Amino acid sequence: MPSITDLPAALAELAEDFHAVSERERLQLLLELSRELPALPSRFADSLDSMERVDECQSPVFLAVEVEDDADKTVHLFFDAPLEAPTTRGFAGILHEGLDGLPAEQVLGVPDDAPYRFGLAEAVSPLRMRGMVGMLSRIKRQVRLRHEVLTAGGQT
Repeated sequence: MPSITDLPAALAELAEDFHAVSERERLQLLLELSRELPALPSRFADSLDSMERVDECQSPVFLAVEVEDDADKTVHLFFDAPLEAPTTRGFAGILHEGLDGLPAEQVLGVPDDAPYRFGLAEAVSPLRMRGMVGMLSRIKRQVRLRHEVLTAGGQT
């Protein structure tokens, strides 16, 4: 199993769950996470144009990141992915469950290769893995931008 010691606790726990089962069961776990992806709040559901499209994904996936103006700069993630794209929704589910509610510094510290630490590269195509990598990179970029604005005393 690849190292998970440098992942935030919730993400590391998910990686352990994926590695504890067979390749086939990993796809089932991914499907379960796709079903658990929270619905968008109305402020986003009615205006996908306010969200960033993840072009690396084969399916139309949009994400939004909010960073609270609190001591931890708490991160909140929002995803829109079609029900007909369970793999993509599952990737979004992993990132949501593993990163939502964490301090900005922890999200920014997630290694860029984290998507490959779930044992999914053997079960899905490299093109699909590229989508999850794209989601993580866009999340980190948005967190970085919002964190800098808040740290400088501005608003997100």
